[in-house]
Amino acid sequence: MDSRQSLQGAIVSFIERRRSSLSSIPSVIVIGGGISGIAAAQTLHNASYEVVLLESRDRLGGRIHTDYSFGCPVDMGASWLHGACNENPLAPLICRMGLTLYRTSGDDSVLYDHDLERLCILFDMDGCQVPQEMVVEVGETFKKILKETENVRNEHCDDMSVLQAISIVLNRHPELRQEGLANEVLQWYICRMEAWFAVDADMISLKSWDQERMLSGGHGLMVQGYNPLIKTLSKDLDIRLNHRKLQNRNRRFQYGYESLKEVTKISYGCKKVVVTVEGGRNFVADAAIITVPIGILKAKLIEFKPKLPDWKLTAISDIGVGNENKIALQFEDVFWPNVELLSIVAPTSYACGYFLNLHKATGYPILVYMTAGSSACDLEKLSDECAVSFVMFQLKKMFPDATKPVQYLVSRWGTDPNSLGCYAYDVVGKPGDSYERLLEPLGNLFFGGEAVSLDHQGSVHGAYSAGIMAAENCQRYISEGRGNLEDLQLVSFRSAIHEDAVPLQISRM
Repeated sequence: MDSRQSLQGAIVSFIERRRSSLSSIPSVIVIGGGISGIAAAQTLHNASYEVVLLESRDRLGGRIHTDYSFGCPVDMGASWLHGACNENPLAPLICRMGLTLYRTSGDDSVLYDHDLERLCILFDMDGCQVPQEMVVEVGETFKKILKETENVRNEHCDDMSVLQAISIVLNRHPELRQEGLANEVLQWYICRMEAWFAVDADMISLKSWDQERMLSGGHGLMVQGYNPLIKTLSKDLDIRLNHRKLQNRNRRFQYGYESLKEVTKISYGCKKVVVTVEGGRNFVADAAIITVPIGILKAKLIEFKPKLPDWKLTAISDIGVGNENKIALQFEDVFWPNVELLSIVAPTSYACGYFLNLHKATGYPILVYMTAGSSACDLEKLSDECAVSFVMFQLKKMFPDATKPVQYLVSRWGTDPNSLGCYAYDVVGKPGDSYERLLEPLGNLFFGGEAVSLDHQGSVHGAYSAGIMAAENCQRYISEGRGNLEDLQLVSFRSAIHEDAVPLQISRM
């Protein structure tokens, strides 16, 4: 009888503890309102978690920023869907929303988001058009040079830069060297390579540059911009933005905006996470997901208590952050040819430049000058007016009768205090497990963002998937701690939108 009562008591005690654990709704703080943070928050919200998303900017999207001041969408941050296929995790949502992609390249290469030899016009420094035959021939030579760098990589145990490997190849194979105008075209190809990684060629890792797993389908420009995705993904979330309070004027988007300063400290462990913002206000939850840009982590702008372990700090240090900027120019009329890229070749990759023709994709008279690496950093040292003057000087080399822009926009991702760069890249000599260590949780502290995407760093779909993965790991951690793992519901936004999926809408004019 005693043993029976003891058993019944144990059962009652277990039931009471279970009820107690289920009585409170699990809570999570998501730090960072880019697409990764929004995806994490939406995943947990759909699983009935109490979620607060903290964003230091006065807008959502992070390094996705669709500007409408021209009267049309212009993406000043991320613009492309890399992997324009239904395998892309963002494809179901894009399809369901009826958004259109303009395919700029059918090539699945890790280098080019444009068909460079077919839909680009190149000019020299004197404004003379480069013969298309030369563009094609030098392009084939560049492919041979990169192929030969594989031998250099296999011969050396230590890593080196791609530029150093190219130098070794050209010394071994003088027949691949280019002279005069052909060398300037070669420098332009290197410039386009630098644009992919957002750093100069002397900083691109030879061991890693071609190891990214690319999705099929080539590259598609988001014709309506990325902002519609951000709005849809952030529906019904409790979002705290910086410096302003917005009322919900459109009932379709149940935003809970509140004025907020940036996060300054994160205290984790001991079953709770305390996030402190400027002014001393604290937010407390069962766990937190950090999706701030890698540039913010590298700058150590957030204090962690306890301090991050050395292996985590080393991972953050070992991952590079590149810089790419855009100068968008709106004109009264179109005065340029109907191609996708208009480019200037030069004796160095630094001096090369190119314009994206948005008129071909969207119908609006807009050119976007794009620059990466040290060139992008140097451009940020100029005022907006001086930067536009420099770009117009480049444009007038190609088109002497180019008219003045009626409006312009200038991005500054490298010095933006909320990003400090655009996206992650592999530095020379980076350990192979850096991304895995950055991803690794610390108790009730989880990490998202494009830099923790193991296969697709630097991409929007990589950031999106990393946010969902962080949310699912967080949910599993909390459920295990509460002893109710059998009730775990890994409900993500993408699972709902995969139903009734239709093919992507892709155009090419």
